[in-house]
Amino acid sequence: MATTTAEVPFSQLVQQPRETVAKLEESPRRQLRLERRDGRDLILESADRAEAKDAALTMTSRLFFSFVKNDKGARALLLALPDVFPWVRYLPKNDVRGFLVEIVETVRACADLDNLAPLVPVVAAWRDTAEIYADPDLLKAATTPLDGTDYGEVPEC
Repeated sequence: MATTTAEVPFSQLVQQPRETVAKLEESPRRQLRLERRDGRDLILESADRAEAKDAALTMTSRLFFSFVKNDKGARALLLALPDVFPWVRYLPKNDVRGFLVEIVETVRACADLDNLAPLVPVVAAWRDTAEIYADPDLLKAATTPLDGTDYGEVPEC
């Protein structure tokens, strides 16, 4: 069972910093979610814990990148993908390989940038592709040739 992050109002950090830090240190994940009314919530954790996560991400990305560089490692990762992303079962075999390469390269780049945000749209796009392959109606709609009608230029946004 996953442990959830403890939550406190942002104002508690401002008004009761010692108590809030004590709550942080007592929390199972050593994190506090600071709930804000006027913006996105924040996560508070110690710098050494955040740095350890960054180091783990970098090591993990290097490990996966090393795996995909040889046939046995790539095969092991391909076999593990359905456990992590069950929807890959609906992708054609070559697309599963393409997803693996793209996700490993993206994780490596994310680790280098210290920013995981680019990973979300990569996974979402492949998941959406799997959804199309899983649904015969969607697949037909996506693969039916167009009638050739030219609707003109698409205006720039």
